[in-house]
Amino acid sequence: MSPEEVVKAATDFGLSAISLTDHDAIDGIPLATAAASPFGLEVISGVELSSDYQGKDIHMLGYAFDLVNSPLARKLAEIQAGRQERMKKMVAKLNELGLLDIEFEDVCSQTRSDAVGRLHLAKLLVSKGHVASLDVAFEKYLGEGASAYFPKYQQSPQEAIKLIKDSGGVAVLAHPMLTQKDELIPGLVRAGMDGLEVYYPNCSTEITNFYLGIAEKHGLLVTGGSDAHGEAKKSTYIGKARVPYEQVERLKEKVSR
Repeated sequence: MSPEEVVKAATDFGLSAISLTDHDAIDGIPLATAAASPFGLEVISGVELSSDYQGKDIHMLGYAFDLVNSPLARKLAEIQAGRQERMKKMVAKLNELGLLDIEFEDVCSQTRSDAVGRLHLAKLLVSKGHVASLDVAFEKYLGEGASAYFPKYQQSPQEAIKLIKDSGGVAVLAHPMLTQKDELIPGLVRAGMDGLEVYYPNCSTEITNFYLGIAEKHGLLVTGGSDAHGEAKKSTYIGKARVPYEQVERLKEKVSR
């Protein structure tokens, strides 16, 4: 979805505040902010940074950071260049496997930003008729350990936290109920992590309350979100997970301090 489409979906659903947290990219935020202004919809700067701990993906959310003059903005340019190099290597692997009609430029045409990723390559594989669905594309070619997989740029969760905080933002562990590395939370708190994503689609009340308890134990901010990815995630949509506005106020208070 374009940033403008995200804003429309949010206003249609009656949300009062959103954050656009693209993976390793922030170029959609000014577009979302401009589109939201006529509706009085609040847009908080956001990003989802990839990091790695012993081979496990750990996603770190950054909120309310300096959008322009920050270490984060400069680092993301480096990360996006790394994403493009990774994509070229995955395309080369697919070519070696006989999929000669897959080209890097065609993958880039699937995205509206510079942050090209596996989803865009998966969409191209579907459109070319090589696989029947996005899921099959990941299972057969693009998932970790699959035949055309190539590892992405790596940083530690602690490095991601520092990058966000050095840019004036707050660092939040994304979807811990999916990551299933709760034992890392105390160490991440010591590294400066500010919050925990607690409200998440398709989670039971018991799971939500469990992570509310962890957040309270460590004095962490509570956030949440739909984790909507447009057509790539059929099980969620913008507005499916709601966050009490008081949590937004707590987040902004943390930044102002």
